[in-house]
Amino acid sequence: MRVFAVIVFFLMAAEGRTQTTLTWEDLSDGIFWESHTPNALIPGFEKATFSARLRALEGKKISITGYLLVLDGKQSIYLLSKNPMASCFFCGNGGPESIVDLQFDKKVSYGMDALLSVEGTFHLNGNDPNASYYRIENANAVSFK
Repeated sequence: MRVFAVIVFFLMAAEGRTQTTLTWEDLSDGIFWESHTPNALIPGFEKATFSARLRALEGKKISITGYLLVLDGKQSIYLLSKNPMASCFFCGNGGPESIVDLQFDKKVSYGMDALLSVEGTFHLNGNDPNASYYRIENANAVSFK
């Protein structure tokens, strides 16, 4: 009986820490764009529709590995990218599905193009043209050196 209780305890503890590890292919295969209409509020912005798998991860803890992009001199706006800055999405090697907005709990000391594994709470954006299609809140990062 005691062994059974220990096993149940470890399984319950592990369940509280579980997270899904996403790949860039998951993000690329899980997004679909609606046809662009000439009367769009923001020209060029296409509303996104997400796969059932990605919708099921809304608000859940996930992790993903990519390159840190620092977008301002104050180091307060961050993206995680499938590619380093020299070959990022706006240079022709990907699209908007190859970046994720990062919202860290505290300022990070990692620099541009640091290879990071980031975990946090996953959110989808299909309507706001001022933000990425994907966002990780309460982000924590681990660097690969």
